[in-house]
Amino acid sequence: MAKNENQFEEPEIIYIPDEEGNEEEFEVIMKFEVDGSEHKYMMVVPLESDNEEEDEVYAFRYEEEGDDLKLYTIEDEEEWNIVEETFNTLLGELDESDED
Repeated sequence: MAKNENQFEEPEIIYIPDEEGNEEEFEVIMKFEVDGSEHKYMMVVPLESDNEEEDEVYAFRYEEEGDDLKLYTIEDEEEWNIVEETFNTLLGELDESDED
């Protein structure tokens, strides 16, 4: 009966300041590590969006120190390509498991 126990899990919400210093709410949709790297990454989507159809997904490299979360933008194109490929692979695996 309990096919997917995680579907009722509370979403993880983080707050990221914008250029003006206003904190915006984002939902963490995935966290992962890239093989061969000690870096951790998270994919987030804005909670409040003007256009629900075109929700943008943002990727950050992150570090956790106790309760502190430090986010880093991914500016290196090679690193971005690796993160994007890993995210798409994980998304494909999730889609396959949902079909079972």
